[in-house]
Amino acid sequence: MKVLPFQPPLPSLPPLLSVSLPRLPLPAVSLPFLSRVRHARLPVALLRATALDLAILTGHALLYPAGIAQERRAAALPPEASALPTEGRARPPVVLLHGFVDNRSVFVLLRRSLARHGWRHLVSLNYSPLTCDVRTAAELLGRHIEEISARTGHQRVDIVGHSLGGLIARYYVQRLGGDLRVRTLVTLGTPHEGTTVVPLANAHPVVRQMRPGSAVIEELRLPAPGCRTRFVSFWSDLDQLMAPVGTARIEHPDLCAENVKVSGVGHLGLPVHPAVAAGIRHALETDPTPDAHTASGSASAGGSISVA
Repeated sequence: MKVLPFQPPLPSLPPLLSVSLPRLPLPAVSLPFLSRVRHARLPVALLRATALDLAILTGHALLYPAGIAQERRAAALPPEASALPTEGRARPPVVLLHGFVDNRSVFVLLRRSLARHGWRHLVSLNYSPLTCDVRTAAELLGRHIEEISARTGHQRVDIVGHSLGGLIARYYVQRLGGDLRVRTLVTLGTPHEGTTVVPLANAHPVVRQMRPGSAVIEELRLPAPGCRTRFVSFWSDLDQLMAPVGTARIEHPDLCAENVKVSGVGHLGLPVHPAVAAGIRHALETDPTPDAHTASGSASAGGSISVA
């Protein structure tokens, strides 16, 4: 088990539920009132995160049309190029995979952050909003990754998946042999254990696959001995699309995984908030230890990010 040594880029803030009270003798009648005041802070944080999500949604709606088409790809390298030294070869390509009924435009800010910090090969993939099966989407992802490897000369890639995108990537890694190609998989607000939010959305087949106890979720609980991919899961205590919020954690005895708790950010804020972007960069810069590819691991609290 490896613990992610995360150092948040912003000054550490006190937890929202922590209230420092003076050590004065208080009448018994005041204690229930103080308890109510203490727990009233959480709805304030939730309202703040919801307002941020709404603002992000408004901005994303403006960018959404620009992300409908797949991005243009460079030509593949000739076969002999893979044997030549290439500048930037130390950092594998990063594949960005969006969530349900979204597109690659959700990663505009994260992609800019990665590029500004030295990542050269960044690929934002789109899958159809009409996708009805996680398994089919995972197979398509595998074909895209083979093409990316041929085009860049890198044998392995990193993936950042938001929400459903993280579940598709995990299925590819864990069930379709994608651990041979994926070095690190970072998930943002992904329902690894299934989410019960919005029951009326069950009309969509993919939503049913994201429910607790679905065939896809149960497949991901099966043994995965020797999985070579390192997992880093960012989950938010204010993610209203994850019910319960802990479902976005990876809990599997065979996977080398770290869970990073994010406080003060909702579901839509995870791929765009600069503090989370710094955490993602740190996760991608951390090279897995040699034995992490062969030894079994277990999910653990890998760190935390607190956002005002």
